[in-house]
Amino acid sequence: MINGISSNLQALSAFATSQAVTADNVANVNTDGYQSARVTLETGQGGYGVAVQDISRDQAPGPLRYEELPVETADGRTEGEWTAVEGSNVDLSTEMVHMINDENAYSANLASIRTQDELVGSILNMIA
Repeated sequence: MINGISSNLQALSAFATSQAVTADNVANVNTDGYQSARVTLETGQGGYGVAVQDISRDQAPGPLRYEELPVETADGRTEGEWTAVEGSNVDLSTEMVHMINDENAYSANLASIRTQDELVGSILNMIA
């Protein structure tokens, strides 16, 4: 396969993974205790393209809020007890920026593949 197209296909896969991780973060923005994930990208094999190096969790604590949870007492009654609950540490505005960046990078790689395809087609038409 042509190096350029191979590099672009590799990049498409990496940006699709990044977009999937970001979508998972957005889906869990209201899940108590959820820690957002981050994708780290690196240069692909042979110095071409882009590949996923690592997917890691952000260990920063989420915001604390207090909820009154029902607790059964020794005599069988139910009483409310205030408990601290850690919320998700997902920052929605940061996730939207990641999604826009991934979308633009994905589109740029698609445009490059289209251009290379047209170029190869033109060369084959000239030869034939």
